[in-house]
Amino acid sequence: MPNSVKTKSFRSLLLKSTLGLTITLAGLTALLLLLKINTQQRNEIESNTWLWASILADKSRPFLEDDPTKTNIALKKELTELSKNITLINRIHIYDLNDNSVSFFTSYNKNNSFPAIKDKINEIDELTTIRYHEQYLELVVEIKSSQKTVGYVYLQTSLTKKNDFFSSLLLLGLFLLISAISIAVLTALWLYKKTCTPLDGITELIDNISQKKRYDNRAKKQEYKEFDILARYINILLTVTEKHIYKLEDDHHYALSQNNELKSRVESRTSALKDSNQELLSTLEKLHQYQGQLVESEKMASLGDMVAGIAHEINTPIGLGVTASSLLADNLNNIKERFDNKTLKSSELKRFLNDGEENIAIIFRNLERAANLISSFKKVAVDQSSAESRTFDVHGLIDEVLLTLSAKIKSAQVTVIIDCPENLTITSKPGPLNQILINLILNSIHHAFDGITTREVSIKIQSLSDQLNIHYHDNGVGIDESIKNKIFDPFTTTKRGSGGSGLGMHLVYNLVTQALIGHISMHSEPQQGVDFDITFPIERTIVQ
Repeated sequence: MPNSVKTKSFRSLLLKSTLGLTITLAGLTALLLLLKINTQQRNEIESNTWLWASILADKSRPFLEDDPTKTNIALKKELTELSKNITLINRIHIYDLNDNSVSFFTSYNKNNSFPAIKDKINEIDELTTIRYHEQYLELVVEIKSSQKTVGYVYLQTSLTKKNDFFSSLLLLGLFLLISAISIAVLTALWLYKKTCTPLDGITELIDNISQKKRYDNRAKKQEYKEFDILARYINILLTVTEKHIYKLEDDHHYALSQNNELKSRVESRTSALKDSNQELLSTLEKLHQYQGQLVESEKMASLGDMVAGIAHEINTPIGLGVTASSLLADNLNNIKERFDNKTLKSSELKRFLNDGEENIAIIFRNLERAANLISSFKKVAVDQSSAESRTFDVHGLIDEVLLTLSAKIKSAQVTVIIDCPENLTITSKPGPLNQILINLILNSIHHAFDGITTREVSIKIQSLSDQLNIHYHDNGVGIDESIKNKIFDPFTTTKRGSGGSGLGMHLVYNLVTQALIGHISMHSEPQQGVDFDITFPIERTIVQ
């Protein structure tokens, strides 16, 4: 069996692929843009922070050069005027440096929402580079005069505007991503519809063809090239299938005509044999009378089956003999007429002699075969009617039984395999042994092979000192469990309504145990056939 493949949804695959690709591309694009904008804004704020710190340092320098007219109050006022319209600046501290001592000089706060913070004197060295916080960044720049540091400017700039812009940008990016996903879903559904509509049409066509057997239907031309190619190949397949079906129908009609012709030929040949069949009626009547006498005892009941088989077997050689004799008589009349008219040629006489010799040979062979069949049947019948002991060849007795049952065996298509030593001559009762074998074989033919195609019966004969062992086996369906334990009881059968009397195996048991003073055992498994093992005493006769 081929490997099973799990069925998947094409629409699901298309949606997942489109959404995955869209989300990946849109996400990567948005991420790169956000990182780029964030970096650009950060660089811009850092640059502006450094710029304003430098400007504030230049503005504060004069106030830290010991000019008594320029006080810290004046500097604070100037810082306020300078910074009040600058949204970037949150706080400014100015520190004075005298004798290596840093002191607070003045400060600036944007408004009351920015309360004063403690001085950064102890953090000046750490703030010489920009330090980031969540909402602001800090920077300290030296105030120099004539290459001498006179103070420091502490500047705190706001990140609120940048953060707000970044948040709005995130929302915009999310909105664009959702829009892109929606467009992707709609696109995928549109593609699915465009893809599956022609496929649905082709599927419906194939389903209609499979149900109604209309192989003359064809797929329509498709809008898209790939589907049109598929439709063309399906049409080619339908054309080939239609031609093949027409060919099968033609072959079927031809076979029917041949069968009818053969039937008529058989009927004509059958009618030609009617005359010969009439001659056999007397023989059949005698055989049936003899059968009627045997049926009076149940142990002779199997003779009826043999009569029909022998009649069928004898019919063929006698029919051929009658046909050959009729042809010979016609040729003889023709020769006689030519001889009387003195028109007989030597070549015609020679041909008549050759044909006559051939016809006589045919008549002789077929009559000899019929005589052998009747002789074998006579031996079997005589043995069955007699329970006396005599010396006989076991292999020859089995051959006579098989020849007698050949018609039954052939019609049942059973192969009989014999394993018996040559020249095994014994002194025993051939009649009971003969009937035991016939009943076992007929029992297998009637009961064992229902539903079995290869039908075999094997008979193995062994001589065990002063005993003969017969192992009988068939490969049939076996014996039903319900009757296995009473198979040798009288009137036990599974085909009572089909002509079975149920006395066959009971007769076999009585013949083995009473007539032959032996033993019989049976073994059977369902669908494994049946085995009979028979042993009885004999006297071995050595052939010189």
